[in-house]
Amino acid sequence: MTTKPRSRPHPQRDEILRLLTEGLSAAEVARRLRADRASVRAIRRAAGLPAYEKPPPPTLEEKWQARVHPLDGGHLEWLGERARGATPVMRSRGKSVSPLAIAFRMRTGREPVGQVRAECDVPYCVAPDCVEDEPGRLRIREQLRYLKGTAERPPFCVHGHDQAVHGRYERDGTAYCHECKVAQRAARATVAEQLS
Repeated sequence: MTTKPRSRPHPQRDEILRLLTEGLSAAEVARRLRADRASVRAIRRAAGLPAYEKPPPPTLEEKWQARVHPLDGGHLEWLGERARGATPVMRSRGKSVSPLAIAFRMRTGREPVGQVRAECDVPYCVAPDCVEDEPGRLRIREQLRYLKGTAERPPFCVHGHDQAVHGRYERDGTAYCHECKVAQRAARATVAEQLS
């Protein structure tokens, strides 16, 4: 069965062509204008417009960019989802992704080692220039320690833990043993449990 050519153009032809040239699909144009999909497709073909191609999904960086808000001083506030404790988090392909890790990757071009945290004074800042991974934080804090004229960190803590493995620095450059800190937290939790 062949269809007869229309003697007059579709009443919404111009509007349909405008939306099609903006890159909308025939289905979306039909929905917006409450027109027949077949008519929209026929107008597309008659105008010689290419078939609609679904745009690729946004990259992680594009999703990240859509969820940040600039603050004074070059800092970025996270407007997206947050985990318990207010830590910024994103979902991608069903997985949780750290916006801080994305910011780190954007700045350095490499995957972070360990946790990524903001090194500025703005809580949960996600600006690429403000975030560091564990080795970066260690290096910055160690440099701060030397700039302050503080002595070199001893190779072992008072409990014998190797500081090349367990040694960390506070934000102000003060050295501490991470293993000892973990043991102290566990001891406090045990005491609190026994008292309750």
